[in-house]
Formats: sequence, structure tokens, C-alpha cells
Amino acid sequence: MKIIAQNRKAYHDYHIEETLEAGIVLKGTEVKSIRDGKINLKDSYVIIKDLEAFLLNCHISPYSHGNILNHDPLRTRKLLLHKKEIIRLLGKINQKGFTLIPLKVYIKDNLVKIEIGLAKGKRQYEKRDSIKEKEAKRDIEKGMKTR
Repeated sequence: MKIIAQNRKAYHDYHIEETLEAGIVLKGTEVKSIRDGKINLKDSYVIIKDLEAFLLNCHISPYSHGNILNHDPLRTRKLLLHKKEIIRLLGKINQKGFTLIPLKVYIKDNLVKIEIGLAKGKRQYEKRDSIKEKEAKRDIEKGMKTR
């Protein structure tokens, strides 16, 4: 499994309750761009419409050696999930505060996969607390190392 891109900001802005692996419907030049690592998950999210999941605002740069058949960088891409999974996720999304966000894109068995997370937004004070905890851990590690 080769990780291509990660959404690091997602772990800072959200509490990730559950993760799920999904396939993506891509065009040929998109696959080549992803293999080159030219994908950005920042500000992207997943919606469910008519019992189908779609990835929005995911930027995949046009392939450098592509011609007129190159793709639109911000097009909506369909995610491949089982209907039971989509129904279960839809039930959880309808609860207050839950959303679906992409966490990472990777290549598994020559197929491009995406890991999506069921997330609940953090409040500002929760973000500050998590930053303080990380800094305290870092200081403790540093103190133990020099000791």
C-alpha cells in the first residue's frame, strides 16, 4: 500500500469517529496524475445523493503529458461503496454535526483507493487543548531523551 496524499488538517479540525475504504471512478489522466502525487484533499468533502457517494472539491492536477483529453481538476467524482454502507452512513450523517471527509488517498493492488472518515467538528477550545497536549508530550519526550 503506497500512500499518495493525506488530509492532515482533518485530524486537527475534526474528531474522526469511524473510517471506511472506498474506490473512486477516475479517468485515465487522473490516475496518472495521482500516481505522480498531484492530488490535494484540502477542503474536500463527501456528499450522498440518491444513494450514491460523491467526492467534491478534490483537486487533481491535469496530467503534464496529457493532450485535449485531459480532465477538469475539480470535477465531482463518484465513490464506490456498497449500498448497505451508504445507507448506514446516511443515517449517521443525518445526526447533528456529522460529516464525511476524505482522510487519505493510496494505491492498493494497483487500484486507487480513498479512506473516508465519519467526522464531527471540533470547537475552537478543543483544538487549543489538543495543541497543548501535543506540545506537552513533545516536551516530556525531549526531557526524557536528554536525561
